[in-house]
Amino acid sequence: MFEIKRIYEDPADADGERVLVDRLWPRGISKEKAKLSKWMKEVAPSPDLRKEFNHKPEKFEQFREEYLKELKMDEKKEDIDWLHEKAADGKVTLLYGAKDEKHNHAIVLKEYLENEKG
Repeated sequence: MFEIKRIYEDPADADGERVLVDRLWPRGISKEKAKLSKWMKEVAPSPDLRKEFNHKPEKFEQFREEYLKELKMDEKKEDIDWLHEKAADGKVTLLYGAKDEKHNHAIVLKEYLENEKG
């Protein structure tokens, strides 16, 4: 099972595997406070796509389509497979740093993981 959560929220035992899915480390969060199982920079959107989106809600649908294409690329397969394996054993919480809880890449990643077979 996959969940998403802002990394700025307190860690909880119920989070299961805590995986940061941002390319950049979030400001103000120490590695100790993050309590990560893994940091998966490469599963995040490409720098160009991230800059193009720039967290603008009106660009979210276009961003979503492009990010879904990126997630199907071979270089992301190993990370996607790892996430599926961990989710088969229990809960995986995908952590992100964006302020917007309705328009961010973690939502798209969760959708992809739930709809694609590992």
